[in-house]
Amino acid sequence: MPGLSDATRGRLLFGGDYNPEQWPEETWHEDVRLMKAAGVNSVTLGVFSWSALEPESGAREFAWLDTLMDLMHDHGIGVVLATPTSSPPPWMGRLHPDTLPVTEDGRTEWWGGRQHFSHSSATYRRYATAITEDLAARYGGHPALTMWHINNEYCTYDYGDQAAAAFRRWLRGKYRTLDALNEAWGTAFWSQGYDTWDGILPPRLPHYLRNPGQVLDFRRFTSDQLLECFTAERDIVRRHTPHIPVTTNFMPLWSGQDAWRWAEEEDVVSVDLYPDPRDPLGAQSGALVQDMTRSQARGPWMLMEQAAGPVNWRGVNHPKPRGMNRLWSLQAVARGADAVCYFQWRQSRQGAEKFHSGMVSHAGEEGRTYQEVKQLGADLARIAPEVSGRHLTADIAVLHDWHSWWAGAHDGRLSRRVEYPEVLRAWHGALWQAHLTTDFAHPEHDLTPYPLVVVPQLYALTDTAIGNLLAYVRQGGTLVCGFHTGVADEDDRVRPGGMDARLRELFGIRTLHEWWPLDEGETVTCEGFRGTLWSEELEGDGTAEEILRYRGGELDGLPAVLRKGRAWYVSTLPEPAALRDLLARVAAGAGVRPVLDGLPEQVEAVRRGEVLFVLNHGREPVTVEVPGTHHDLLTGTDVTDRITLGRHGAAVLRP
Repeated sequence: MPGLSDATRGRLLFGGDYNPEQWPEETWHEDVRLMKAAGVNSVTLGVFSWSALEPESGAREFAWLDTLMDLMHDHGIGVVLATPTSSPPPWMGRLHPDTLPVTEDGRTEWWGGRQHFSHSSATYRRYATAITEDLAARYGGHPALTMWHINNEYCTYDYGDQAAAAFRRWLRGKYRTLDALNEAWGTAFWSQGYDTWDGILPPRLPHYLRNPGQVLDFRRFTSDQLLECFTAERDIVRRHTPHIPVTTNFMPLWSGQDAWRWAEEEDVVSVDLYPDPRDPLGAQSGALVQDMTRSQARGPWMLMEQAAGPVNWRGVNHPKPRGMNRLWSLQAVARGADAVCYFQWRQSRQGAEKFHSGMVSHAGEEGRTYQEVKQLGADLARIAPEVSGRHLTADIAVLHDWHSWWAGAHDGRLSRRVEYPEVLRAWHGALWQAHLTTDFAHPEHDLTPYPLVVVPQLYALTDTAIGNLLAYVRQGGTLVCGFHTGVADEDDRVRPGGMDARLRELFGIRTLHEWWPLDEGETVTCEGFRGTLWSEELEGDGTAEEILRYRGGELDGLPAVLRKGRAWYVSTLPEPAALRDLLARVAAGAGVRPVLDGLPEQVEAVRRGEVLFVLNHGREPVTVEVPGTHHDLLTGTDVTDRITLGRHGAAVLRP
């Protein structure tokens, strides 16, 4: 199968979504001039163009796109051609109401926005594959085409009648018999036993709490239905252009897709990334998404969308300070991106996102945004020969699983303050603050390459996953595991003892008596640190070699952190500095160290291939010790033993 390298061809792709149908044709030529000046070598066309391509049912208007494809090719700019199927034209919903999704409380989602399609609608799928077929037939041989982009940000839920019928088919395929389904869903509780498949519905709005097993399977079904939509279009373009790679863009940590499974179906793994420039943890959040995407891709990946300035969907939308756009873009490249792209090229004058930034803002060519984009394009061209296609090696794996997240998010959980993504961010952030680079992995993946495996929280684990963790530790790996892990199986059935017995033995726990979630602002005192969010009433079995205990309160004297051999269990969420120090200590014991010692707090250092990226996320200049002599690819100068970085400064150092 083709891959990202077939599109990059030794370069770093640079550009973004281009929506020329919003502008008169004379603007297209101005756009090309500005693109060339900025070093843009790739644009994405057609993402939201369905009504322009098919203004009425069955019609085809390709002349404008022909002109654009030719114009891009004439100026050496490659095209990532999108199928427009994320935003059906108004005529479709008007003529075919069955294509519209329905919410959990029975409301129809109408046209006038985007993503207004039912993934289970045969009519929608018929129109989507038809337009995809015609696009692939017309442009499959065009010399500008470098990649296919299917749909956009798959994120649709549907609880309507068509989805209900598809859900029943999906359940029949999984369980075969109603007895098996009733057992998996625990329908003996609350008199929910099903005597016919036709009685099963999506988890629509109930009088009280929903059945967690039903909700869990509906999340799995939704991911699978959307994946069917993707693969149907993917297979069409592959048939026409087997040499052209195919992608669709993930949203960071969106709960509706099992991205491990989706990534296996893509030639190129891509993601949209929009950290808040006012968030002091923005760079850390970006690093998490970049590490996760690189791990899904098992190598270089594509930053499909980011913002050159403010977005328009937060309560208050702040611009990026001078230098931050460049810094965060270089961070993505450091962590494996071979494409740095934006939504969008030119800021729209009309529509719902006219205040969402573009590479060319409303200020135009002289505006700071475009001038910084030009600088970044030159930077990427300088470093591309040394980094494109290179891999990044990490010694730590952070385990993550969408199914465990889905299972643990049910309405009847012990604490609504425990949100899995926030726990994941806390643990990954602690490693980032300790200057330790990580991969992500599924709990059933091969973990043997990693000296250290970190489990922030995996509420539900399969027997295969548990066996994998046990084997990893037996083979000499170091495992550190967070609270409320191994509680349930894959059907969200609580395991005897409240934690799988094999895990309790692994960590030296005899009995888990009670979970003690903490209120807002409440902490627990432990030996050497304070815990937040959660605590547990544990009784050790006498085999743990190290125990840090709770001090004071109901849990006084009981173990908060246990270590048995190479297996650690942390029954609370330590405050950020304490979690950083604990994980740094565990990592050092496993032989894992930062790329550079003695880094200032706000400085990030990542090695990709032979090249060392040093990034200053602070607002003050810093001096960083970099032993030896290196050549800075950004400035063309040599540096010896140390380098000074200004506010949001960066260096890309080749030995």
